[in-house]
Amino acid sequence: MDQSQNASHQAGQAMGQAREKASNMMNSAGNAAQNVKESCQETGQQMQQKAQGAADAAKNAVGANK
Repeated sequence: MDQSQNASHQAGQAMGQAREKASNMMNSAGNAAQNVKESCQETGQQMQQKAQGAADAAKNAVGANK
């Protein structure tokens, strides 16, 4: 293999490695986004349950829950 072919081969390997790293980073970012989404949904559900509990307690306190 002459120098030109060797340089071309190394450039191709470097490009392949860069694409693989980029792909891995995108997968990691996608996983992180999914985790944040799930966490936000869970927090929203907890807040909704607490708000409903507070509303029910207020209704009970004023006798409007009959």
